[in-house]
Amino acid sequence: MSEPLEGFRVVELTLAVQGPAAGLYLRDMGAEVLKVEPPIGDSSRHGRNKNNETPEGTYGPQFVAVNRGKRSLCIDLTTDLGKKAFHGLLGQADVLLTNYRMPALRKLGLDYESLQERYPELIYASVNGFGPEGPDADKAMLDGAAVARGGMLSLTGKKEELPVLLGTVVGDTGGAMQLALGVLTALLARERFGGGQKVSVSGLGAQLWFQQWELTHESMTGELLERDGQHHCNIRGPYGLYRTADSKAILLANSMTLESWDAFCVFADVPELVFHPKLQTPGGRLGEGLTEGESEEIRKRLEIAFVKKTSKEWDEFLRTQPEIIWERVRNHQEVFEDEQNLVNGYFTEVNIPGLGKRTTVGNLVKLSRTPGSEKGDPPVLGEANEEVLSGIGLSQSEVTEIGTVVETAREEAVAAYEKLREN
Repeated sequence: MSEPLEGFRVVELTLAVQGPAAGLYLRDMGAEVLKVEPPIGDSSRHGRNKNNETPEGTYGPQFVAVNRGKRSLCIDLTTDLGKKAFHGLLGQADVLLTNYRMPALRKLGLDYESLQERYPELIYASVNGFGPEGPDADKAMLDGAAVARGGMLSLTGKKEELPVLLGTVVGDTGGAMQLALGVLTALLARERFGGGQKVSVSGLGAQLWFQQWELTHESMTGELLERDGQHHCNIRGPYGLYRTADSKAILLANSMTLESWDAFCVFADVPELVFHPKLQTPGGRLGEGLTEGESEEIRKRLEIAFVKKTSKEWDEFLRTQPEIIWERVRNHQEVFEDEQNLVNGYFTEVNIPGLGKRTTVGNLVKLSRTPGSEKGDPPVLGEANEEVLSGIGLSQSEVTEIGTVVETAREEAVAAYEKLREN
């Protein structure tokens, strides 16, 4: 069965998450993705992070998560032969995907202005931290910096306390989502109107995209929203997280019918809320018309009600009420076991050298006629050098020389690192 991006070649010059995750989506949808890595490889290849007792040399979880199914080329782009090889790749590519900082790309002669005339059909797709223009266009970014600057952290956490850092890399992943969307839009434009172009997105821009409602609300009202702990900053009333008797958490969103609200109030033993004049409609139960004081009183009553029953008791009751929107907060072990994720094929398995098969997130976008698919394991560093570089016209001696150069550079980098550790 055909896949939507079959026949497209993507050259990926990326590291960490924000660039590679975009390339992963394109790969799942059928594109060939050639990941060009420096002599020591993507810096996330061997990152270990917390509680990681996997064998020494095992690929890092971050690398595995966003690089499965790609092919790896190991090239030293600071050498003339490395540049020749990279331009050979671009000559056969549809997309150059990068999250390298622009000063580094300019130094290598790989900025858009240097390439656009030579490769007029190329889609040049770049993602950075804070946007392509302005005083901080070249500023370094890690995920939390984009989330902080974009304002999302200001709305996350309890009132009168420091904001709470989000438990996932939404800055990086959001930028990757927009980068993949931008690439697809540019490819469609090339099909319709001809010619390549530059695609520019950023982690900061992704944060604004995530907050379109909240930012527009503040713009229209002239009032800043404030973080509200376990409740949404812009919704009054019941909507929020509630602790159960066994110290688990239930997210109660809304009761879509009056009958389901009545059933909830009876089970929760809060009969006084059945007849609350402002809770008789779905909009009212989402806080429309409630004052801050009324909202706080309703929440206090629900907090008392929820903590009287276990999460199992709440789960069993709420499953009988299809018109109540709710969810039990799951940890990641429960997420791995969730039937919905398994039935929908949201996970896939990859084989990791030294570790064996492990689960990671799979292809999440399902197309009925031209579905994508997972393409396999994360690549060994430089595994595609021989085949791919020979296929773009380099001689065997040139391919061998590239391998020798990167191996020497890798050994020098490792030696320098060991010397730093000793000191």
